[in-house]
Amino acid sequence: MSNERPVQAVTPPAEPPTAATRRRFIAATAAAGGAAVAGGLAAGQPALAADAVPGGSKGDRNAKKEKKMRIVAVEEAFAIPGAIRQEAAIRERTDVPEAIKREWYRRLDDRTELRLADMDANGVDMQVLSYATPGLEVIEDPAEAVAVARRVNDYLAKVVADHPKRFAGFAVLPLQDPTAAVVELRRAVKELGLKGVLFNDHVQGHYLDEPQFRPVWAELERLGVPLYLHPAAIPADNWRVFNGYPALVGPSWGWTAMVGAHALRLIYGGVFDQFPGASLMLGHMGELLPFQMARLDSRYSQVPAERRVKHLPSYYLRKNVYVTTSGVMSHAALLGAVHAVGADRVLFAIDYPFESSAEAVGFLRSAPHAPADLARIAHGNAERIVGL
Repeated sequence: MSNERPVQAVTPPAEPPTAATRRRFIAATAAAGGAAVAGGLAAGQPALAADAVPGGSKGDRNAKKEKKMRIVAVEEAFAIPGAIRQEAAIRERTDVPEAIKREWYRRLDDRTELRLADMDANGVDMQVLSYATPGLEVIEDPAEAVAVARRVNDYLAKVVADHPKRFAGFAVLPLQDPTAAVVELRRAVKELGLKGVLFNDHVQGHYLDEPQFRPVWAELERLGVPLYLHPAAIPADNWRVFNGYPALVGPSWGWTAMVGAHALRLIYGGVFDQFPGASLMLGHMGELLPFQMARLDSRYSQVPAERRVKHLPSYYLRKNVYVTTSGVMSHAALLGAVHAVGADRVLFAIDYPFESSAEAVGFLRSAPHAPADLARIAHGNAERIVGL
């Protein structure tokens, strides 16, 4: 499939929905069990309260049509109590109000009861599950990491096998031992049926462009499965610019900056020149890299010749990178990402349980895109890329 074709333009709504309209839409979505409650949502029109739609009207028929749209969410976290011995201490240090933390961890540690109820209430057909942060990256001992990886992947495969129409899974890898990671990757995909890998940023301060990880990329390419690069709860180092401003360190900005920089290391480090069939997924609207492509390309001529790769950075962002919407419920951002990389490279994600499923699904259903493009984002791309 050529990546040089122009991206089909989409027309944004005449005016952005007001905050009041958005609140009303979310309330109506929740009341309707997550289904769209008014017609015209695919075209980005403001939603109406459920009781304002006349029975049997065109709006009602459109609402029912919208309700049938399949939704697959691809960055949805789970945890196994006690699987990672460092996890409890890290959770305790998380600088979030206690009530929010308790709800997060209650839902992370739940096997399926709360999760399936949330999916059913909000019209989510399938979640692609991945282990939450902190994950294997906090384990120092390679042998321990190998054992934990096998336990987590076996657990995940069992959950998927019990609910094959509702769940798929991304494996964890013990990248502390790259040779063992290749063996576990092969087992997870070929024997357990998992659909790729999610890893939380760095490996004890090492990044995935380094030579010791090239065999892992070779196996990812051979198997045809993606690696989802996700932020880590504990950064590899401390950036002085964040000192005194803890709100900058985590999901509001620091994680995006760090994971985006890691992804650029993979590009500039030649990973995708060596393994052109390898695929990388980036959450949070591509960690904002789609919006930086023009700047990356315009400055590339200043890179010393001996440090250049075969193509401009934008080439790899359009050919090797997939973008997910996790945690960024902005129509402006989604429009920008689709224009930058194409509707066939953007996948829907919620970031459950850290984000609201009702709000994320409401954002998706009201996105101002042509129905065919919306279907790609909602489920088609996940089915094609992840192999659902």
